[in-house]
Amino acid sequence: MPAIGKILIISGVVLIIVGIGFMVSDKIPFIGRLPGDIMIKKERFSFYFPITTSIIISIILTIIFSLFRK
Repeated sequence: MPAIGKILIISGVVLIIVGIGFMVSDKIPFIGRLPGDIMIKKERFSFYFPITTSIIISIILTIIFSLFRK
């Protein structure tokens, strides 16, 4: 049972961090509008692929997780 407790605690912390990220994301003006993000708008169609934003977020998360691993 202690393993299930740890999993539940970690899941709760992750959900809190994701929730705070959604609340704060509107206040960061450049996220999602970086050069390299693909945005196509047509009359009845819009496509958005934030490739540069995804790469930067991936690098930041890699650094954070590598710090916690040690």
